[in-house]
This record gives sequence, C-alpha cells and structure tokens, in this order.
Amino acid sequence: MSPAGPAWPRLRVLQALWALLVVLLAPWRLWAIKNTQECTWQVVLNNFETVGKKDASDRFVDQEPLYTVDKVFSLLVDAPIDPDEVRGLVSGKRERSWTCTPLGSGHLPTLSLQTYLGFPYYLKINYSCKGESSEALVRKGHLTGLKPVVLVTFQSPVNFHRWKIEQLQIQMEAAPFRSKAERCNAEEVCLMSWYTPMPIKNGSVVMRVDVSSNGLGPFIPNKRFRVNINGFLERQRDNTLQFTVGNELFNLIPRYFVNVPSRPLWYTVDQAPVFILGGIPEEKAILLTDTNFKDFFLVELSIDSCWVGSFYCPPTSFTATIYDAIATESTLFIRQNQLIYYFTGTYTTLHESNRGSERWVRVLANECIKKLCPVHFHSNGSEYVMALTTGKHEGYVHFGTITDGRVSFELLPRQRSVCNGILVVNCSITWAVFIAGDYNLLLLVEIEDPSTRKYFQVVSYDLVSDYLVVLYTIPEFIPDARGLEFLMVLGTESYTNFPMVPKGMSYNPYNNLLFIWGNFLLQSYNSENFIYLADFPKELSIKYLVNSFYGDTAIVTETEEIWYLLEGSYQVYKLFPSKGWEVHVSLQVMQQSSLYAPNETMVTLFYEDHRLYQLVYLIDNQQGRLVKRLVPVEQLLMYQQISTDYLLERQGSHLTLSFTNFCPFTVMRLRDLPNPQIYTRQERYRAQPPRVLEPGGFHSDNSLAVYQGLVYYLLWLHSKYDKPYADPVHDPTWRWWKNKKQDQVRGEGGESVGGPSPDPPSPSPCPGTVFAPHPVPQDYYFYLASNWRSAGSVHVDMASYEKIYDLKAENELPERIFLDKGTSYRFSVFLTAGEPEPLCTVQSKVGLAVVLADPECIEAVVKEKVLVNRNSVLFWVTLSDKRFCFDQGISGHHLMKTSMLLKVVGSSGHCFQNTHQGPRMQVLDLGFWWSLTAPDIHWLVDASLQSLSPSSRGLLPMRLCPNFPLLIRTLVIGLGSTLIQCDLILT
Repeated sequence: MSPAGPAWPRLRVLQALWALLVVLLAPWRLWAIKNTQECTWQVVLNNFETVGKKDASDRFVDQEPLYTVDKVFSLLVDAPIDPDEVRGLVSGKRERSWTCTPLGSGHLPTLSLQTYLGFPYYLKINYSCKGESSEALVRKGHLTGLKPVVLVTFQSPVNFHRWKIEQLQIQMEAAPFRSKAERCNAEEVCLMSWYTPMPIKNGSVVMRVDVSSNGLGPFIPNKRFRVNINGFLERQRDNTLQFTVGNELFNLIPRYFVNVPSRPLWYTVDQAPVFILGGIPEEKAILLTDTNFKDFFLVELSIDSCWVGSFYCPPTSFTATIYDAIATESTLFIRQNQLIYYFTGTYTTLHESNRGSERWVRVLANECIKKLCPVHFHSNGSEYVMALTTGKHEGYVHFGTITDGRVSFELLPRQRSVCNGILVVNCSITWAVFIAGDYNLLLLVEIEDPSTRKYFQVVSYDLVSDYLVVLYTIPEFIPDARGLEFLMVLGTESYTNFPMVPKGMSYNPYNNLLFIWGNFLLQSYNSENFIYLADFPKELSIKYLVNSFYGDTAIVTETEEIWYLLEGSYQVYKLFPSKGWEVHVSLQVMQQSSLYAPNETMVTLFYEDHRLYQLVYLIDNQQGRLVKRLVPVEQLLMYQQISTDYLLERQGSHLTLSFTNFCPFTVMRLRDLPNPQIYTRQERYRAQPPRVLEPGGFHSDNSLAVYQGLVYYLLWLHSKYDKPYADPVHDPTWRWWKNKKQDQVRGEGGESVGGPSPDPPSPSPCPGTVFAPHPVPQDYYFYLASNWRSAGSVHVDMASYEKIYDLKAENELPERIFLDKGTSYRFSVFLTAGEPEPLCTVQSKVGLAVVLADPECIEAVVKEKVLVNRNSVLFWVTLSDKRFCFDQGISGHHLMKTSMLLKVVGSSGHCFQNTHQGPRMQVLDLGFWWSLTAPDIHWLVDASLQSLSPSSRGLLPMRLCPNFPLLIRTLVIGLGSTLIQCDLILT
C-alpha cells in the first residue's frame, strides 16, 4: 500500500483533542468566516436538446455553429437587429432590402433578417449549500434577486502564425429558466436553473469559466471551472459519444491503483484541453479527463502492443503498461515498452479542418526509446516532446515538434553523439530539458569511465550552432552542510559518504531556475553555479517534481512522501507524513468529509490555479473510488508551526497557552495599482440576456436562442474587426448599433434630426414617406417593451452588448501584464509591523528585497517611506523596461520569459491570511509579458520568503551587497562566472 494519508487508528482520542485545540485557538476572524454558510457554484454543459432537463450533462464535442437560432430571429420584427447591415458589413457594401408595413398597424419599416448563428452549448448553473436542498436554494436565490455572472476567458492558441494572439474575455449574466419535466403544483416554479451561452472562439480549445454573484441573495464564493473541448470523442449516429483513442472501461478495479506508485502528470501548461495519465499495471489503459480530473474516463487504448526486441535494442521484460503519457494542445503521446505512439484529436477550431487521427500512429519504429521527456511550454508556434534512446543511438535525443497537429522528429545532435562531443567513450542521457528562449537543450548525462566510477554532467546543446559544451560536473558525493539550510557548491566543501544519484531535472523559464534532483536537491539560476538544499534528507530519493511555475514546487519521493519548496528560499517543508497532516485529517474525519478514507493511494499530484491537488484512490466500506482533493499547504504549515512553537506560562494558579508569531508583519496590502487593461491587453465584452415579458422573469427556449445569437454576433464582430485608426470609437460594436441609438428621422427639408447620418440616405421604397436608412429610434423599442408589445415577448436592449474599457484594479496583482518598450509598471506595498515600534525598529523588522532574473532587460526601483504613526512601511515598486532587448518579431510573438521577485524578509512559512477558503500563504504573484522588447516577464511578488536568496542575476539597480535588515549570515551571489560574497548585517 502506498498511502496518501496516515494509518487510520480505531481510536485516536488524543489526536482528535489536539485537532480540536487547534480549532479553538484559531483567530476570531476565522470563526467569523466559518459562520458564513458554505455554498458553492455548480456548472454543467447542456446542448439545445437537454436545456431544462433535470440532471442532464453533456461533453464538449461539437465545434460547429448552429443555424437553428435564425428561425427565432425571424419573429423579431420590431427589434434593433439589422441583419442586412450585418450582411453589408461582411460584403463591404450597404445593400438593404425593405419591407413596407402600414404605420397604422403599429410597426415601422424594418429590414429583412439575415441568418443568425448560435453556439452548440449552454452553461447550466446552480448552487448548493451544505446541509440544504439545492432546489429550494436556487428558488430562494432567484426570488431574492440572485443572478450568476459568468466570465469566460479564452486561452490564446499555440500557433500564432495561424491565429492572432489576444487576451479575450466575455462577461455574461445568466438567465433564469424553468425546468421542463417537472411535476409541480406551485403557481410559479418548483425546479429551475440559470443558463448562459457557452461561446467558442477559433483557435481556443481551453476556456476558463469564472462564476460569481451579482451581489444579491446569499454569499457564494467565486469559483472557477475548466470547460475544454474534447477532440478525442466523436458523436455516433445514435447520438451517443465514443472515444476515438480506444474503448471506455467502466470498472475501476482495485489492482489498477492499490499498491501502485504515483506518477507525474505531464502536459503543455495552459494549452492542453485533455490530460492523460498512464501507469496502470499490465493494462494498456490511461485515465483521461477534460476537466482537470473533476471527472475522468478510464480508456483502454487501441494500440497493437508489438515487441521490438532486436540485436540493437537491449531486451527487457514485456509489459502492457503505459509508462509515459504527455498531453499537448491537440495531440497525445504515450510510451509502451520501447515504442512511442501519438494520436491527434479532432479540433476544427484549431486546424480549420479535420486533422484528427483515425488510429494511434507509431513513430520512431526502428528506435529503442527508454523515456519520454516533456516540454511544459510552447514556443515559436509549436509544442515539443523529447524521446531518449538506448541501444544503437545511445547518446542522442529525438526532438519532436508538434505544429497544428502535425508531428515530426529530428535526431540531435546533428553531427555527432553527445558522447563524442564531450570526448567520452560510454555515456547515457538520463534527462533532457528544452529552453525555448535560447534554442538550447540541457542534458543530464551519465558517464562511465573505466578508470573511475560513474559520474554525471550537465551538458548544453545549442540547436542553432550545433555546439556542445559541459556546464557542470555533479559532485560524486553529497556535501556536508554542517547544519546549514543551504550550501553553495564550490568544490572546496567537505562531503559525506552518500553518493549523489541524479535522476532528473526541472526548469522554470520564468525565473531561469534549474533543479537537479535525485537523493538530493540542487538549484541554480544560470546552470553553472549550484546551491545544495540541505533540508531535504539524503536518505530519501525524489521520484518527480511538480512545479506550479508561480513560485511553488512540490516534491514526491519514492516512498510517496510529499515535500514543499518555495522557490527562491532554502527551506524544504515535509507535508506528508507530518504532524500537520495528522491534525488536518483528524479535522476532516470530525467533519465527515468524503474525501478521506482509511485506505488511500496517491495516483498523482498536480497544480491548478496555483493550488496543489491530489488524485487519490480511496477504499471505504469495500468500495473503491478516485477523488480529486486539495492539498492545503498553508494549513499544514500553520498546524506544524502551532504544534512546535508554543509556550506554557503560569498565570496565578493556572497555565496559559501562548503561541509565537514569527511573521514580521500583521497587515500587507497592495495599493495604487494602475487600471489593468492598458497593461494586461485584456479585451472584455459584456452581454446580458434579452429582457423577457414574463411575470416571473423566466426565459423560454426562444429567448435563450436569441441570447445565443446575440453573443455569437458580438464575438463575430470582434473577430472581423481590424481596429482601423479612423474608427471614431475603436469599438467593434459601434457598427452594430450606431444607426439605431440615435433618432435620425429626416425633416421636411431633408435635414437629419439628431446628428449627421454616417451613410447617405437611401431612397424610400414606401410611397409618401421619407426617412433615413435607420429611422427607428432607440426609444421606440423601449416603448414597445414597456407596453408589453415586443415581438416574440423579447426585448433586446442595445446597451447590454458592449465592450468594456474601464475595468478597475482589484486588490491583487493581475495574472499577467505586457510591458511596452521604455514603459514602467508602478504600485506600492503597504506593510504593518506586529507591535508598535520606534522608527529604527520598524525599518529593521520589515524589509523588502528584489531579485531580477534578467537585469539586462528590466530594472526595478524600490523606494521606502516609514509611517511611524501607523507603525508601517510603504514601499513604492517600479518595474521598467531598459530598451535593451530587441529579439522580438511582430508584437506578441517570440516572447522571452523572465521574472522579478519581491520578498518580505523573514516571512517564509510564517505568514498566513484567513479567507473563506481557509488560510492562504501571503504570496503575491504577477505575470509580465513584453510586447515590444520581447521578454515575457513572469513576475513573482513573494511575501513569504525567510531570507534573501542568492541569484545568478543579482539585485539591480540596488547594490549587489545591500545592508538589508537580516539576521547576520554570509550570502554568496553568483553573477555568471563571478562569485561575490556579501556579509549581510543588521542595520
């Protein structure tokens, strides 16, 4: 058994009492938060046929627009919908066909309708609260004015040569809808839900759906859902769905998971709509999910499982197990034995045609593949995967490129093997990392020298110049840190008797941080000068690393232990097994959580939205199931801190329990944040459902279809808009409503009333009338709606479909910004010390440090202001482009990744913030992209690091050896090949 939780005792009274003590000693603010009713949003996908049906749920398979909504639009004869104008916009002409209706009938001259399209799916939205009926809650929410607000964010595609790079969002208000098949004696409603269209954008197969409240009704925290297109399902003639990669298995047999080691989850970050996971023993089956394991499928793959043993391929035992599995934007890769296969899904939104595979394709059939290595980030419009060989091509790497679903491999190095390039006889490549910004491969090479023992080197290969160079030779034995948290490996330190056994590497392109791992952990910012992290025990061996790429790294050992590292610091924390984990599980058992069981096996570990999750197989009451659950890193660290750092003091006749607060500040706020859109390049549209003339405010199938058509047209206008500089308002929606928002009825002399007409007037097709091309004023539609005379009982408000230009900064940093050439981004950090202190003490207790990954491209300036009367310090932070990096192509292409790290001294693992979702470590992160100066700046503002970490890139423009208010210690900063020793002392 490989447990993911502690042994489950029959009676654990002391542990339960300790857990209860932790809860009782929690801050009062946490109690206030807990008093809030625990509610959560629920979202499923419905197609047109399943709208209004209870418990209906669909998969995201269909990608073509629907023409059925056009029938509904033909009923809207008195609405500001101008299909002929749309047709004119498409053709570039102003052709209009007219129909004349006598004014006595209450209608004005209208234009004939064009074909409106709709998306194939809706989002069905409900919410539930713990211990209450969901149906009653939804009714109560509707009656108290609750309306869900849905924000759909489209992920930019990989291939920017085919699709333009843009940051597009659409915000929609959900429409209430009665369920159809309900038996209800109530006058109004018994069962209902909210619905919005689920839009699709060409080039995007990954969508984030954020659901929030409009502020009325109960408090429901915001929640994010992953709604991705699954191109590996196809619809059959009987309307059922079937996998194209194999056959679905419906029985999760315990032997598939019990006593089976966990394995890493590999995919292209932010781009893969489907995740796959192998490792099921003696079965050619994988776990497949398009919802980040909110739900999943067990699929038996339709591969031939051939054996390739030959004179050039070392014989190994045959197995059906899928060992390596990698998911990209449209293609899946697997390794079985020494063969690799790929399968391309059907994604017409990406490829504009059906390039889906009919069967699994075997590649490199004559090669002996021992391992697949993932490339976590795309670049140059392509994705990548690497295959390490053994046998006849030992010392080579097969470098795979995936572009628009097409796969090709190249043998690297091109001229000679790695062994020949570094002048050794026998070598083997253990791991490979691709650094896209430098077109460079980092290879972990094992060398067998007949005269000495085996040793390892880090070798760099330049794909452009075909040049090999040895960057670093890994020490043969583990260094003796002598009680230090970290040690700069210079070759002059003493060593233990434990041999170093490297097993892999991990690289973060945002901050240039490279890890080499095995029964040790080395980190470097330049791949040449390494730091040994001594907190990780040398008796353990790392199986794989999980990187959030936002400053967090989880470590999984061969014994299924979980450790945690905050990048830039040196402390490695043990999460499981630990005292904190025992406390957490005890609390979950008292709350009767369904996510924990006596027998557990961890299947994999991964990050989602900066938070760490487990996929765990539980056995409870002889029943097995797979669940996805959060690993509460902050809670575990807090529990461990409370369990060790407390003091019993006698006050009078009794003892009191007090805890030491190691956090150097009590309040941290971000202030003076600029409005985000100029930096984030975020384009956001707003859409509201059409107003319905129904007493209860419930929509019908027709009004939802109108909502579909309007949202589709809104996004179509965006896609066709080429942003001409002569456009008066730079808004795609201006052309939609410009002739209807003003009264342009012409007077007797032919003069227009209400402003000039954008187009010359057209001759009237109706005798005795003279009018402009769009004579119907906006107020007329409102008049019809207010008198319940709108056609189809639907009123389209033109002000409800618009582009938003005035988004305000929230109380947190945006996820990513663009920094133009020579521009700056400026904000402030407000920190309050714990107890009232004099001026010098406040300055010494609260310090801010800056680390730049690429100081040749950017610079950071920090200004300090001490607010003595508030016991606080205000730091102004300015990040500026230095006008030095010029490797970019067209704006938005070939972005270089870099980072800036802001660190509050002395807070690593000690500072937590209570929220409605539990304690959160006070870490501020922000991603930066350079649109003109090429670098993609991923910025981590880290307020939870204990000490100023060495960086190969230095601290600029501050002095290399600043007198920061730190504990007295020696710090070594590596700058390229130059080592500078800084003695950091108290100021």
